[in-house]
Amino acid sequence: MKVEEMKHRSEVPVELTWDLTALFATREDFDRAVEELKEAVSRFTQNYEGTLRDKETILKAMADYEAILIQFSMTNHYSFLPQSADVTDPENTSLSRRMNNLTANLSAALSSFDSELSKVPDEVLDEVAATEPKYQSFIRKVKANKKIQLDPAVEKALAELAPTLHAPEDVFEQARLADMDFGTFTVDGVEYPLSFVLYEDHYMYHTDAAIRRAAFDKFSSVLKQYENVVAQAYYTQVQKEKTLATMRGFDSVFDYLLYDQEVDRDMYHRQIDVIMTELAPVMQKYITHVKEVQGLDKMTYADLKIDLDPEYSPPVTIEESAKMVKEAIGVLGEEYTEMIMKAYPERWIDFAQNKGKSTGGFCTGIAANQAHPYILMSWTNHLSNVYTLIHELGHAGQMILANENNAVVGADPSLYLIEGPSTFNELLLTDSLTRNTDDPRMERFALTKMLADTYFHNFVTHLLEAAYQREVYKLVDAGQSFDANKLSEIKRSVLEAFWGDAVEINPGAELTWMRQIHYYMGLYSYTYSAGLTIATQAFLKVKAEGQPAVERWLEFLGTGDQYVPAEAAAVAGVDITTDQPLKDTIQYLDDAVERILVLTKEIKNV
Repeated sequence: MKVEEMKHRSEVPVELTWDLTALFATREDFDRAVEELKEAVSRFTQNYEGTLRDKETILKAMADYEAILIQFSMTNHYSFLPQSADVTDPENTSLSRRMNNLTANLSAALSSFDSELSKVPDEVLDEVAATEPKYQSFIRKVKANKKIQLDPAVEKALAELAPTLHAPEDVFEQARLADMDFGTFTVDGVEYPLSFVLYEDHYMYHTDAAIRRAAFDKFSSVLKQYENVVAQAYYTQVQKEKTLATMRGFDSVFDYLLYDQEVDRDMYHRQIDVIMTELAPVMQKYITHVKEVQGLDKMTYADLKIDLDPEYSPPVTIEESAKMVKEAIGVLGEEYTEMIMKAYPERWIDFAQNKGKSTGGFCTGIAANQAHPYILMSWTNHLSNVYTLIHELGHAGQMILANENNAVVGADPSLYLIEGPSTFNELLLTDSLTRNTDDPRMERFALTKMLADTYFHNFVTHLLEAAYQREVYKLVDAGQSFDANKLSEIKRSVLEAFWGDAVEINPGAELTWMRQIHYYMGLYSYTYSAGLTIATQAFLKVKAEGQPAVERWLEFLGTGDQYVPAEAAAVAGVDITTDQPLKDTIQYLDDAVERILVLTKEIKNV
């Protein structure tokens, strides 16, 4: 099928885009809010600088501080969401940069609040938490941060430098979404348009091996042209992180990056080590089966995302996805379902495909639920889109419930937990597809979708990102540098270690380190597998126990930052203090692969 040329943002139907008027009805309203924000920050610093000595004053300051954070959330979202949808529009870039610079200046002014709180005696801070329990998690972190707090002047300078310190990520995004021109490629005399989004959302899954591999080769050849500038951006990023780690007294960049997650190195390394060793054989077995069923001469890196049974995969429209989502999440109750289904009529979701749009998907929430969450994705009428959508809606549900049940300063859970609710919803989707079928082909289809979309994405793709990251940070901790060739060497070795002889790591695969924004977000990639481990165990409990497990899960979604990760997972009935949940999850996947092998034999014999 010939792919149409990617449209400009102005050419896509408005109903496929998100509705930013939930934030501000007009640009004038936004501009007014920005001026009000400036005034609020000025009043805050005048009223509280040098006065945070007693419980009453701190509590009053906390209320004013949270009001400022809400206004920050509203204005920042209004300024950055348009750029995410179209980085090629200079007006979007200008607005985003202007707000980033203003945020940096205002954050610098507010940095004195954290600095002064760090000087307050613990017994006074404990009184604040006792009087207003909603601030307990915030106070927990204030007390812990005393050990890493820098001089107030330095903290202010770092806040002012925020736009500059974020530059590596911005350079990467501009390179891949604005500068890289992928042109076209030709197969059997037919010319096909190519872009970053088209490759990752369409050609990577293409059923024709010749088109799929040719797209990969052209995609990789263009990436190769930018490897040095992207490597320099990434080197700047990790060196910045190492410098900040040293400034705050951390011996290792790993400890610095895990600090805010409230996770130790053992929990971090466990996710990577166990999956690299124990999941690898399971996925090798599955991918070899895909090769055999598809009749491929070999399984290359360019073929990894193809379906086992692509002819059975029906196209899915946005309208049809609403029915699928509603059916899948129904087990969580009417109230949760009604909350999530508002996403369609209220236009939380940007479905459009257009030039300059960020790849992949994300969900972002507004402080204190002052507006609905926003979800970015690109709809291509594949079932995998439904998995992406229900994944992001899982984030949205957690954000809404956490905001309802916590203070503004205590609503965001640890990064270690963040992917649990999203991947839990993906498991619900797979379960809904198989719940009432006795057709072996349908059952196999659903199981392979679970493997290919939920687990492959989170337990393999992002985990291999994490394994690669770990090697890069080891170099940084050891005081060593790297270039594009070194990054490609590391990436290739990680891919070869996981896939073994089952997959040919063909030229271009080593450039995968150029494709993902996660590398500019600290130790984030490994949390996908951590969240999915929690989600899998909670899902199996819901299947086994019913309503009691559902209630525990809904309680977990509302915990926000009340607990450190191990305690929060326990609310959902999952013990992550050992590797058993991870091993149980891998066993669950192995059982699924074995079931797929049995179903394939049944289908052949029909």
